[in-house]
Amino acid sequence: MAGSQPTFGLLVDIDGVLVRGKTPIPAAREAFKKIVNPKGEFLMPVVFVTNSGNCVRQAKADQLTGVLGVKISQDQVMMSHSPLRMFKRYHDKCVLVSGQGPVVDIAKSIGFTRIVTIEMLREAFPLLDMMDHDRRPELMPSVPIKLPNIEAIILLCEPVQWETHLQLIIDVLLTGGNPERNPQQLLSSHIPVVACNTDLMWVAEGKSPRFGHGIFVLCLEEIYKKITGKELKYELVLGKPSELTYHYAECLVRAQAAGRGWQKPIDTLYAIGDNLMTDIYGANLYNRYLEEESSAKGSLVQAKVVAGKQTATISQDEDLNVLTSELMQGSATSCKSVLVCTGVYNPCKDDMQGHKELITGPVFHGHRDFRFDADLSDPDYIVPNIDAAVDLIYKLEKYVPN
Repeated sequence: MAGSQPTFGLLVDIDGVLVRGKTPIPAAREAFKKIVNPKGEFLMPVVFVTNSGNCVRQAKADQLTGVLGVKISQDQVMMSHSPLRMFKRYHDKCVLVSGQGPVVDIAKSIGFTRIVTIEMLREAFPLLDMMDHDRRPELMPSVPIKLPNIEAIILLCEPVQWETHLQLIIDVLLTGGNPERNPQQLLSSHIPVVACNTDLMWVAEGKSPRFGHGIFVLCLEEIYKKITGKELKYELVLGKPSELTYHYAECLVRAQAAGRGWQKPIDTLYAIGDNLMTDIYGANLYNRYLEEESSAKGSLVQAKVVAGKQTATISQDEDLNVLTSELMQGSATSCKSVLVCTGVYNPCKDDMQGHKELITGPVFHGHRDFRFDADLSDPDYIVPNIDAAVDLIYKLEKYVPN
């Protein structure tokens, strides 16, 4: 379909596909020369879907612009926390945010108005952070700092100084949001917790993958269970492979197409990634949803934000109305998964280890609350890099750029 309006869109992962750490992957620039016209306009909708959560969308767009040599707007970027923009019932709650980077700016950018950081909590309760002897307070604050009761915890991304974050988050959970109280280890429930991204590992410049936010989340879960004897429960788990993440990404694809005046529906999505547990599983899960032609409302009421047993609490009419209006207008009928070999996936290593063992065996890398179907971890296509992925997609779509 030379010169015609596109009927497909791209969902592109960043780490391991476009960059390793701060180092661009050479194939990335070559690939993007093929999907923009001489004016720098994209030839089809492209959304960068990352599980990263340590910056606002504009900062990530600026980074990508430098890496790719193509102007990227923030409307093309989806961070792991981006779907929280739709959950307005949390926006007026007093939330404790954990992560690194400009966490207050990040929280404000997705709608939160009453924000407490770990640093603010530590300043208000200096005697709670005792692991690092060099950081223990010598003097108490001359004027006590009064913080409002914390009503929810938002885990944005992996923090620094894990011991401080883990200790203070546990304190908040055990005291019902007010560390001034004595801990109540036998509370029947705890305040809501939202986890954005449960990636166990990701790739930087090193030869082997690095710890991701999923490792921090795993530590938090195990500490809470060891202390209380109970499972830590989540209101929401976002980021790939969450089905809601792909719903929201399709919203952004539709918005791009509408902004360009393209009338034809985008019926095929191609998700390009390097991680079997997140990129491939999530794309295939969303494809299953599309094939089953489930209504968006039905899917959300059943809380399929996390595949399997874990559910998201979506009971307020306000949230349901917003989600329904945002997500029910999709036109995609399929989501194809394309695995590249420039990141977490290493064909030599993974072939030796055994593909299914990575999914269900003793080295299972999925999150606790996902009930995995091994079939969903099989990519539709495997290619060396993103440049080869673009060539493949053009061939499949019989698309010839002008």
